[in-house]
Amino acid sequence: MQYKSDVEAANGLQQAFGNLKTEISKVIVGQDEVVRLLLTAIFCQGHCLLVGVPGLAKTLLIQTMASSLDLKFNRIQFTPDLMPSDILGSETLDQERNFKFIKGAVFANIILADEINRTPPKTQSALLEAMQEYSVTISGQKYSLDRPFFVLATQNPIEQEGTYPLPEAQLDRFMFNIKLDYPSYQSEVDIVKNTTSINSYQVRKILHGDEIRYFQSLVRKVPVTDNVVEYAVKLVHKTRPQTQMAAPEANQYLEWGAGPRASQHLVLGAKCNALFNGKYSPDIEDIQAVAAPILRHRIVRNFKAEAEGKTVDDIVKKLL
Repeated sequence: MQYKSDVEAANGLQQAFGNLKTEISKVIVGQDEVVRLLLTAIFCQGHCLLVGVPGLAKTLLIQTMASSLDLKFNRIQFTPDLMPSDILGSETLDQERNFKFIKGAVFANIILADEINRTPPKTQSALLEAMQEYSVTISGQKYSLDRPFFVLATQNPIEQEGTYPLPEAQLDRFMFNIKLDYPSYQSEVDIVKNTTSINSYQVRKILHGDEIRYFQSLVRKVPVTDNVVEYAVKLVHKTRPQTQMAAPEANQYLEWGAGPRASQHLVLGAKCNALFNGKYSPDIEDIQAVAAPILRHRIVRNFKAEAEGKTVDDIVKKLL
């Protein structure tokens, strides 16, 4: 894959995005916005948390996306008895009585952490180092993970029995918190037709690891004007209650605001969104296109917001 210029490469990324969407839509119907955000996270080297009730094809969506990318894919089913060593790997004695490291499921390019909130915090935190530093430390020895590396986690918001809330430090490492809603009437008709017939769709591989790494570095090269960066940082500052730039809604309804990682993700996400739409530099609209899923899991409502039934999304909408 040789591009003569960054402009040509940007056009190549837009085309790859269109091809990936086409392949994924063979299996997944009517989730265009979710697919856009997932692919944005991949090209920004981010991780995603998908939240939705059972039966909305969260797991199928991630498996289908992995099929369209020529990458190693592992699924980890999170359960209450899952141990950190099940994810990271462990040291065992071989026949010569030497310690040998057996790699765990985390050693892949795409990790599906299915129902991540079903396992205790001790096991959830096993992913912290992998998500931030792309490495795993076992018995003082550091092992690097293959790049690209993404954690795509799913969570069920309605069944709270036997679940453990994700720690704030872990939540902050997810670039996006993507909410999956019920499909529209027409989409559901199409889903039922597709899934109750004999037809099966083969998803072609569109990109391999080297191409993804190339496009990831391209996204970081996209120029951004100062006013767009300042808009992103101001938006994050507005979420921090009782600070100089806090919005009235933040002072009224929020306990905690978003940290600096939110500002970084807003700018990166806007760069990628601009490229997907054929633009060579992001504007304020691109920041707004990625703001809700970036801020949603980074702000904490206070008692007053809960008492008045104000959702996190309501507050983010007001801030925008």
